[in-house]
Amino acid sequence: MPRAPRADEAGGLYHVLNRGNLRAEIFHKDEDYAAFERILGEALEIHQVELFAYQLMPNHYHLVIRPLVDGEMSRFMSWVGGTHTMRYHSHYHTGGTGHVYQQRYKSFPIQDDVHFHVVCRYVERNALRARLVDSAELWCWGSLWRWHNKKDSEPKLLSPWPLARPPKWVTRVNLALSEKELEAVRRCPQRGAPLGDEGWAESIARRLNLESPMRPRSRPRIRKPPQDANKEA
Repeated sequence: MPRAPRADEAGGLYHVLNRGNLRAEIFHKDEDYAAFERILGEALEIHQVELFAYQLMPNHYHLVIRPLVDGEMSRFMSWVGGTHTMRYHSHYHTGGTGHVYQQRYKSFPIQDDVHFHVVCRYVERNALRARLVDSAELWCWGSLWRWHNKKDSEPKLLSPWPLARPPKWVTRVNLALSEKELEAVRRCPQRGAPLGDEGWAESIARRLNLESPMRPRSRPRIRKPPQDANKEA
């Protein structure tokens, strides 16, 4: 069965995520998180991609990125996933025991307006929503902690945002998203559909041959046999 089309245009904004196989943990200790950050740093040096927000969680991760060359997101993510898998198996001596990730990464385009801010809030409050910390800025394996503590060095990961960061950003991140915002952000990765205003999202979906975010998935049509199909000849 052919893979669904994936947007990967230069200059586009994308929310990217991947999970451990069977939702198993891929980060077991602090050094695992730090090692993945080093992998991100290496990948950003090799590939023409900008990273604006990220969060590493025990069994998955989120990135908000912008490729600067057509197709570069795919090459960047292939390098990150392949390198992390190789080093994970080497460190834990698990080669030949199965996949680290459940499947290839998921991604969807984001409109460069308030929708970008919504996705970054969603990503940067992930650990708070999972109750791993009492405040979002306390989770040190993500972009909010780096930005808030001005610690983006060794490795340097974050690029300046394409939009101005709203005032009192940490306070905003700590506020829960609305049910509508949460549903939209969660639905898009499942369908590879764009996140944005209705007109923008429909236009992007048509131009890039993606699934429309407004149209519900249709079930395969069931063909009924003719009435006499089961009669004996």
